[in-house]
Amino acid sequence: MSINDHRREIDTLDEQIIRLLSERTRHVLEIGTIKLRAGEEIYAPHREKLVLQRLAKLNPGPITEESLRAIYREIMSSALSLEKSMTIAYFGPEATFTHQAAIRKFGSSLRYSAQKTISDVFGEVSKNRADHGVVPVENSTEGVVTNTLDMFVDSDLKIVAQVVLPIQQCLLANCKMTEIKVLYSHPQALAQCRGWVQTNLPHVEITESSSTTRAAQLAASEPFTAAIASSLAAERYHLSILEHDIQDNATNATRFLVLGRKCGPATGQDRTSIMFSVADSVGALHKALAPFRKFKINMTKIESRPSKKKAWEYLFFVDCDGHQSDRKVEKAIAELQEHCTLVKVLGSYPGTE
Repeated sequence: MSINDHRREIDTLDEQIIRLLSERTRHVLEIGTIKLRAGEEIYAPHREKLVLQRLAKLNPGPITEESLRAIYREIMSSALSLEKSMTIAYFGPEATFTHQAAIRKFGSSLRYSAQKTISDVFGEVSKNRADHGVVPVENSTEGVVTNTLDMFVDSDLKIVAQVVLPIQQCLLANCKMTEIKVLYSHPQALAQCRGWVQTNLPHVEITESSSTTRAAQLAASEPFTAAIASSLAAERYHLSILEHDIQDNATNATRFLVLGRKCGPATGQDRTSIMFSVADSVGALHKALAPFRKFKINMTKIESRPSKKKAWEYLFFVDCDGHQSDRKVEKAIAELQEHCTLVKVLGSYPGTE
C-alpha cells in the first residue's frame, strides 16, 4: 500500500472511532442519569479499574498498555464532565505533583481547584464544594505526610481511590546550565535531588521556596535562575527542561489519596485503611494486631501518630490487603474492636494501578 492508501484507511477508521466514541458516551450519560436519580456517586473507581483491566487484556498491540490507559483516561474524563459538572480539590498550588496526580486520576476535562492546605482540601469536599479531593499521604524517600493522617481523626470523609505517582524531578530554566546563578525549589524536592545538585551545580546559590510551582514561577521571571520542579510546571510557566529525572533515587514515588463520601464495592484487588487506638497497657498493640495474623491478612503499612488529646496516647494507621466487605477482613475488624478503644475504617478502595 502507498502512503495515500494508508491515509485513506486511517480516515475511514477515524470516522468509525468518532461514531463509536459518541455511542459510548451516550451510554455513559444514560448511566449517569440513573445514578443521579438514585443519589449515587458519578465517579466509580471500582468500575474504572475493571474497565482498564479489561482493555489491557483486549489490547493486541502495537499500542502500549500505558498509552491505552492514557487515551481512555481522557475518554472517561470527557464523559464524567458531561455527566456532571465535577470539581476536584487538590493540595496546591497549580502544577505541583499533587495537581499532576489529580489529572492522572481524573483526566483534563474536569474542573480543578487548588487549595492552600491539606485541611482546606478536606473542607472543600466535606462542604460539598468539591466532589473529590486529592492529597499526598507518603513519599517513598521522605516518608509519611503527617498532616493528611491527622485530618482523618475528625473527618467523616472516606478514601475512595489512590494514585501512586513516580516523582520525576526536572531542572527547569530559560538559560544554559553554565549560566545558572540561583536555584529555587521546595525543601523536599531539594532533599530528593541533593546528590545531583552537589555534583552538577556545586557553586550555585540554593534558595528554598514555598512550593515547586513557586520555584518555577521565580525561574521564569528572574534571569540566570533555575528551578527543580515537574515537567507540568515547565509546560505551565514556559520553561525549558535542561535535565530530566535528577532525583537521587530512581524509584522515588509519592502515594496520593482520593477523598470522597462513599466507598465503592470490592474489585478483588483492594486495600483497606483503618485507624485505631489502644489502651495504655502491656501487650495492647500486640493483641490489637493479632486478628490480622489470625485471618492471614497482609498488612502493607502501619504508622503511629500522637492523638493530641492525651499525653503519650497514640493513634495507629494500618493499611491491609482486602475490602472491608470481604469476610475475613470483616471478621478481623470485629475482633480488632474488642481490643481497641477506637476503631475507624477510613476506606476500602482499588489497589495500586
